[in-house]
Amino acid sequence: MNFTLILIASIVVAVLAMVVFLASRYKKCPSDKLLVVYGKTNGGSAKVYHGGGAFIWPVIQAYSFLDLEPMSIKIPLEGALSKQNIRVDVPSTFTVAIATDNDVRKNAAERLLGQSKDATITLAKNIILGQLRLVIATMDIEELNSNRDKFLTAISTNLEAELTKVGLHLINSNIQ
Repeated sequence: MNFTLILIASIVVAVLAMVVFLASRYKKCPSDKLLVVYGKTNGGSAKVYHGGGAFIWPVIQAYSFLDLEPMSIKIPLEGALSKQNIRVDVPSTFTVAIATDNDVRKNAAERLLGQSKDATITLAKNIILGQLRLVIATMDIEELNSNRDKFLTAISTNLEAELTKVGLHLINSNIQ
């Protein structure tokens, strides 16, 4: 009788321990973050979740979060050459964030996971500076001054394409 009780209690404790262990391996993703599961995954180097959650297999998988908080980047561009080789100052502020679109967020997981926020801002700043200089070099000084919408559209189009490659999304651009 005693042996049977001890056996049943041991089985109950083992089952409860297993349930607690398995429950601790389920990770929920808050709405302001991306959950990146890496290691052995179906369909690539990582699986990225926005909202919801995922079961993380012990030993063969790990996880990390990417913050979706918008980043404001001041660009004090000075001396950019226009199409007519006239130097132009274009102080501006851009707001970028890690993208949540299915295809783009995988780029973020592959290129930004493990980087600090400062490193991500530096990367975005370099991309923005390059694209600003490129757009300014394709426009006349008159176009830059008179056709502001064309200038902003060209910047947004070029920036979005380049930022997407690293998993970022342009939220806002403010050209002074």
